[in-house]
Amino acid sequence: MDRFTLSKVGEELDSSDVASLCFLCSDVITRKRLENVTDATRLFDRLEEKGLLDNDAYLSQLLQTIGRNDLVDILRTNQSQFTEADANPMLSDYRGMLYKIHEDMTQENLESIKFLLQEKLGRRQVELCKTALDLFLEMEKKSFLANTNLNNLLVVLREVDLPLAEIVSTYMNRQQSFTPLVPPSHSNRNNQNTLPHRLQPFLSVSESQPSSGTGDFVFSDSNTTPNIFDETEYYVFTHKPHGLCVIINNEQFDFALRTRAGSHEDARALQETFTSLGFKVETHTDLNSDEIKDLLNNKGSRDFHNEDALVVCVLSHGEYGCVFGSDEKKVSIRELTQPFTSTRAPSLAGKPKLFFIQACQGNSYQAGSLPFAPKPEGKTEPQSLEEDAGPLQGETVPSDADFLLGMSTVPECKSFRSITSGSIYIQELCKQLNTSAESAVTDDILSILTRVNRNVSKGVYLKHKQMPEPKYTLTKKVVLQYVCRQE
Repeated sequence: MDRFTLSKVGEELDSSDVASLCFLCSDVITRKRLENVTDATRLFDRLEEKGLLDNDAYLSQLLQTIGRNDLVDILRTNQSQFTEADANPMLSDYRGMLYKIHEDMTQENLESIKFLLQEKLGRRQVELCKTALDLFLEMEKKSFLANTNLNNLLVVLREVDLPLAEIVSTYMNRQQSFTPLVPPSHSNRNNQNTLPHRLQPFLSVSESQPSSGTGDFVFSDSNTTPNIFDETEYYVFTHKPHGLCVIINNEQFDFALRTRAGSHEDARALQETFTSLGFKVETHTDLNSDEIKDLLNNKGSRDFHNEDALVVCVLSHGEYGCVFGSDEKKVSIRELTQPFTSTRAPSLAGKPKLFFIQACQGNSYQAGSLPFAPKPEGKTEPQSLEEDAGPLQGETVPSDADFLLGMSTVPECKSFRSITSGSIYIQELCKQLNTSAESAVTDDILSILTRVNRNVSKGVYLKHKQMPEPKYTLTKKVVLQYVCRQE
């Protein structure tokens, strides 16, 4: 982010704004590094040290949280049309919840809470707290408050203000209702909590409005597609249409998550590609978490006897092991795929179920490294390559057969999207699917995804890398070829 824009934003922030921003940043910047921060310039330096100003996503969410949408407009007016990440900005729900309590708390309530906490925190320390944010930081310092320890705050607020207590209670219930279902990845260097091995769930991603309002198919005069493949080695595609392609495109979000500009280009590309590949395509835009789950449960209960395959694409913001509905609530990967297992959807048993996901799976960046081999003569620029993110021993995939998961990025890392031309991963995926469909060489889907991996990993996006990751329990090869054309 350029210094001129940061300077314009900083000039509009007063000392109370900066104090609020420092509180919201205290999950990602240590307390010691924030101690002497009293102006916006110094805070921006701290954020830059952490790589949080590579784009405006994190700062935009901070400013939105403190109600400075006027400054968010300055950021967006001055942003370049470069690639941005489909990451959930790293402001934690926990910090946001505490800030909301601070905003809603009267001075009278603050004094009452300070009185109740004097014995636990010390009278002098409590008297130094001028705002609720100061008090929360002191409570955290004395281990009286944490994301996993909210009972003390809840008890105090129930004595003082029940609506404030309800904010905490609602947050606690929401946290308990979401249990991550994805086992830790080998790339997880920060998360020290080890979950028991589970079946690796699958996710899907995509977004868009149909570019054609008709969705009609024009087929050849033949009643069936000639089967030139050995049915023991290849999945058979004989029905027309081959199956259903469901695209879930979340561009607009209700509160903190930014609009996913450029996502409509991915939706359009997916619509055109899978229509040409012989699928009936449905596109659903801006679904909340319940609508996503209801839609997929409904699709899982339909009769697939006269169809050969299922494709699900989900495009949204995401975190490790989940994507977000338009209401900014999490939908776990397992919740996306479970409706289509052989027990839940028996008419899909033995048929391929392909999921493609454009969403970040964390807030880390992929670093680049030079290959071991020396640079060939004549090359003026070294080619930075990303590490291959293949499965390691001990990493599991779902026991349910015939699934394929194409993730736009490896766990814990960001996925990039151009705000004008669509995401790096989905655009390359559609390009390779179309190239293969037109080729005389019958490439299977895993060969196609390998080329997608190679081409995406060669790029540099906002000075960082991206590494897609396919996972599968396919038992045969999937070959997709053009069998229909839109007039």
